[in-house]
Amino acid sequence: MPGEQPLAAWDFDLPEERIARRPAPSRSGSRLMGLPLSGGAPSHHRFTQLPTLLKPGDLLVANDAKVMAARLAARRASGGAVELLLLSPGPGAIPALARPARKLRRGEVLTLQGGDTAIITAEAQGGVVQLELSSDPVQVMAQQGSLPLPPYLDRPADDQDTDRYQTIFAGPLGAAAAPTAGLHFDQELLTALEAAGIGFVTITLQVGLGTFLPLRPEALEAGRLHTEPYTIEAGAVERIEATRAASGRVIAVGTTSARTLEAATPEGARVPSPGAGVTDLFVQPGYTFRCIDGLITNLHLPRSSLLMLVAALVGRRRLLDAYAEAIQADYRFYSYGDAMLLV
Repeated sequence: MPGEQPLAAWDFDLPEERIARRPAPSRSGSRLMGLPLSGGAPSHHRFTQLPTLLKPGDLLVANDAKVMAARLAARRASGGAVELLLLSPGPGAIPALARPARKLRRGEVLTLQGGDTAIITAEAQGGVVQLELSSDPVQVMAQQGSLPLPPYLDRPADDQDTDRYQTIFAGPLGAAAAPTAGLHFDQELLTALEAAGIGFVTITLQVGLGTFLPLRPEALEAGRLHTEPYTIEAGAVERIEATRAASGRVIAVGTTSARTLEAATPEGARVPSPGAGVTDLFVQPGYTFRCIDGLITNLHLPRSSLLMLVAALVGRRRLLDAYAEAIQADYRFYSYGDAMLLV
């Protein structure tokens, strides 16, 4: 049932020095903890060893969403500074996380640092306003926006992030945060996976506002999350069908891919339906997975829906025990951190 465990049950102690503030020197140079779904102790590897840890005929499904340079600096007519985080590339009215938000009124005009303007078309709800830009939003972000790094990195984005906070297979623009499990893949690793007979295909989930907001008890109780749009092309579905027919495993690269595949797979089926949709699926322990047989994922925040999704595969206590071992073994946590393989 939704909210079976209280939110406090998903806490764990993480030393500050275990938070990865910067990416590893190379994409695939991170560490990889294996946690068998069948039980047993964790194992420890490098991410470059992934082809040897999977089986020929397995299929990796990754999220190819491209992160927008969505963070914009603006000023009110009074001179007060406002930070905007666009949650959509437009066109039309755009939802944006604003700081501060509660003072902004409908009809107010903000001036961006590049001279463009943003007019507030709807006042804040949960810190999110609606606005319209005087110029094309994609062009505005390209010219004056910065990547919206997660708050726990506690620093502005720089030139290194422009490259490393995007996957090498990023496609459709529209995400407010990176699908971080995909950050570990470089071209050499993709080539090695192909040579080992392991497939790789992409789908799209535009990661949104939930990445920046804490999980609230009411969401836990309701068993639903914020909504995010997704697209699964027919070619990806065909690859999944072929993998199933050959008794291969479907392994999601990241919780966003897992959430998308599960949301798009009808009850009683093992293969997702193609097309576009919107999901508010909240995967928690007790959920029965329809599509995926395994998961590659980073090490997540306490009290997060992402942590709960991973626990739905292996159990809360076993996952938290693995996290404790990862902390003892000096694994790096969060967006730029190390990874886990659950198969």
